[in-house]
Amino acid sequence: MESQLLEEPTTPTRHRKLLVNLVPPWSGELPVWELRVGEYRIFYDVSEDEEIVYVRAVRKKPPGKRTEEIL
Repeated sequence: MESQLLEEPTTPTRHRKLLVNLVPPWSGELPVWELRVGEYRIFYDVSEDEEIVYVRAVRKKPPGKRTEEIL
């Protein structure tokens, strides 16, 4: 997880995507990003000014569930 978020955390990849039209249950900066690591999903946002990645939640995603259902 650390290596994936260290370099270019706001570049979409196969395992990293921007969540559009999703209002998270926490306060933070928009947009919110999702990183897939196995069966886990890491939700984070990035402060471009400070160059800091804020991990907001880590959730286990069971098969058949949607991202909206696990937040």
